[in-house]
Parts: sequence; structure tokens; C-alpha cells
Amino acid sequence: MRRTLLRRAGVLALDWLYAGRHQLRAAFDRSNPDALVAGEGSRTPVVLIPGIFETWRFLRPLAQHIHASGHPVHVVTALEDNRMSVPEAAALVQRHLDEHDLRDVVIVAHSKGGLIAKYLMGMPDSGPRIRTTVAVATPFGGSSLARFIPISSVRALMPSSPGLVRLALNRAVNAQIISVWGWFDPHVPAGSRLEGARNIELDVGGHFRILARPELLAIVDEVLSPAAVADDRSDD
Repeated sequence: MRRTLLRRAGVLALDWLYAGRHQLRAAFDRSNPDALVAGEGSRTPVVLIPGIFETWRFLRPLAQHIHASGHPVHVVTALEDNRMSVPEAAALVQRHLDEHDLRDVVIVAHSKGGLIAKYLMGMPDSGPRIRTTVAVATPFGGSSLARFIPISSVRALMPSSPGLVRLALNRAVNAQIISVWGWFDPHVPAGSRLEGARNIELDVGGHFRILARPELLAIVDEVLSPAAVADDRSDD
């Protein structure tokens, strides 16, 4: 028991260290998001959706990995640090999908971003444009810790939140979602298992550190591989 508690404490410290380092890097990052769609070719377009209090720049290392494989990576700068409601955020992403006429899209989302992705997949206009979503450390069942944070955008992630309950009742798109999480997530204690989805628990601890793990990158690469795309299209 003591060893487990010490291990979790170590994970928590390393997780916050990772988050702090990348938030600091993101704050000074002046890179142009247009560079992530340059030389896009014909490979599957990817839309990146960050979690709450994260800008797209927090996920830039993940975006660069995907872009290096030849995929155009779209970010929605209008989301800013993603404090708005899930429906409001989904409307901004839908506008981006429409303006760029993106189709057969793969969404890669972190935390709250996975909720936004699921909401989008259930919308009549944006849903047909999205092939699948890789949701990382997403609180599909909410987070019991949200009630301790006196910020409305965080408290909206409580398990009993009406918006979250309504989203959970829409199971029609779950089969198109790949939910990935670690063995211990200090921000989502109940984990990210989603009924009907492809659920993958990694031997990784943390809510943020998982974003840079080779195991996650391998899953993203598999989903974006030409073979996976061909299989999905043959099922249509």
C-alpha cells in the first residue's frame, strides 16, 4: 500500500513537472500554425483539440510528430485556452471543418478535447466529416475532483453535470472513438473507459506525461496508417 502511494506521489510530481514545462514553452512559442498544414499532400487530415487551460501550442510536440508523418495538422486557434463550454467549443471546431472543407478527419484530443470531439461526432453537419477520434485521458464519465475547483468551466466536468450526462447518453458514435488513458490519472480518478469504444489502458502514469509517451504515439501512428484508413473505408 505504501509503495503504491509513493508511486502515485512520484507520478503526480512528474506529471505537474511535465505540464509546467510545456505550459511555459507554449507561453513563449511563436510558431505559425499554418506550418503544420504545409506540404499536406493527400494523407489523412488531423484536427488537434487540446484540454482545458491548454492552447494548441501545449500539444505542439504531438502535432509535430503527426505532421512529420506527412499529415496536415489543423488547430483551432479560436479555442484559445479552451475554457468555454463544450457546445461553444464544438461550434468553433465545426466552423473550421466547414471553412477548410475537411473530410475523413481524424481528431486527436486531450482531456476535455475528447468531450468536444464526441459532441462534434454527434452533430449532423460535422459528424459525417469525422472518421475517428483518438481521445487521450478524457473524462467521459466526468471527474469527481471537479467539484473542488470553484471555476465554472471545471465544475462543468463533474459527473453529475447535465451537459456531461447528456453527452454520455449519446452512445451512437462511441464505436468510432479510441479512448486511451494511463493506469493512474490524478485528474480523472475513475479513468477514461467509454462503453462501446476501443479502450486502451497504458502502463503509464499521469494526465499530461502520457502525451509524449511512445506507446501513445504508436497508437496514433496506427490509426493514421494507410492500412487503417483503407480498412475504415472498406467498412463504409
